[in-house]
Amino acid sequence: MVRSIAKKEFISTLRDSRFMALSILVLLLLLAATIVGLQSYKNLQEERMVAQQTVNEQFANAADRHPHRMAHYGSYAFRPKSGISFLDFGLDSYTGSSVYMEAHRQNSANFSQAQQSTSLIRFGEMTVAFVLQMLIPLLIIFLCFGAFTQEKETGTLKILLSQGISVRELAWAKIAGYSKVVALVVAPALLLVSILQFGRGGFEADGDVFIRLLLFILSYLLYFFIFIVLSVVVSALHQRSATALVSLLGIWILACVIIPKATANLGAGLYTTPTRAWMDAEVHEEVKKRIDGHNSNDERAEALKQELFKKYGVNSLEELPVNFDGIWMAAGEEQSSRVYGEHFDELTAIFEKQNNISEYAGLFNPYLAVRHLSMGAAGSDFSHYVHFLKEAEEYRYNQTQKLNQIQATQLKYGDKETRLSTDTWKAFEPFTYETPDAGWVLKNHVVSVAALLLWLVLVSTAGIKLIEKIKVA
Repeated sequence: MVRSIAKKEFISTLRDSRFMALSILVLLLLLAATIVGLQSYKNLQEERMVAQQTVNEQFANAADRHPHRMAHYGSYAFRPKSGISFLDFGLDSYTGSSVYMEAHRQNSANFSQAQQSTSLIRFGEMTVAFVLQMLIPLLIIFLCFGAFTQEKETGTLKILLSQGISVRELAWAKIAGYSKVVALVVAPALLLVSILQFGRGGFEADGDVFIRLLLFILSYLLYFFIFIVLSVVVSALHQRSATALVSLLGIWILACVIIPKATANLGAGLYTTPTRAWMDAEVHEEVKKRIDGHNSNDERAEALKQELFKKYGVNSLEELPVNFDGIWMAAGEEQSSRVYGEHFDELTAIFEKQNNISEYAGLFNPYLAVRHLSMGAAGSDFSHYVHFLKEAEEYRYNQTQKLNQIQATQLKYGDKETRLSTDTWKAFEPFTYETPDAGWVLKNHVVSVAALLLWLVLVSTAGIKLIEKIKVA
């Protein structure tokens, strides 16, 4: 009986020309978003790879220079796109794609796509994630809003229950039938994604990318199932299809439009971010209080000189076996980097607190839970962006200190004229960036995973119990 009802719901839905038209439209949007997103991914990835290779070669083949001049010459770090970021652009369109790495400064990332786009980008981008998060739930609502109300309105609910089937079994039969319909709409797009990802489209079958794609797909399957069960429950609790539809549309607007915007505004209101000008001024004032690598005549420099004199048993800078300029530059770099790091951590902490409000709100709203998990799986969330910035800063600091070490050990004190050959720069390892693995993603989005599982248990237990209590008129 249960299988027959599930089959009947599946077949009757396929025969509904209005629903099939909507399903085909959503499917075409999914396929179009996949292809357009993939093309955008390939273009951006190629541009950034070429740019990174170019600046690495420019640094390695730079002219003969003084090592400190080379530290100011610097280099660039370009953030590569994650393997499945074409499915969910996330924050990638709004965060910078490259960082200029130079001595004495920790620069922010620049050249985001949003800076180069029109104001229309504020309304969002047509991505696979957008269709899955916003349009598929809407499709599910139009599919399921009459699950029980139509049976009540036509008087067939009593007939079905008189055949010996319980309300619980009837509910699960309908859920199974509707799930097959949704799978029929979504499966072709997900299949295309998998083929493009691991087929002959130029992608390597990387194990971590496969896990990320699996996490992406599973999170949305849970999300769709939650909406299907929720829609069936709401339908069971109403007597008329019109009121059930209005209630479900109200839930969709609240979950997908109002609450996300409200939580973002709440986070920005509770944890205010400082302006760029204010932060730059604060950093500048803090750095002024520390060692200045370009001024070796203040009290702190004198203390370091005496320490080195005592260590090496000499009486003048010229007698030191190391170049004091390089030592002093390294000390200044260490302290200025610490100042930049502290302010960067403070700013990051503010953004993380804002994001935490939205992520914890996922416990009350499955849309927010799947959105955070989707961006995490795609490598386009805030955590991945911060990870890249920290990797770039670590490389910048190590590169600068290595150049200071060269000045301290290979040049004499006061020597401003010597130029080291280009072979010196070839010995430096170029900047490379590796996206963290899927385990790191799960660790950073435990709350979102827990929220989806909580919603799954909630609608599958409490929701079905509510259906069992309905009155059959």
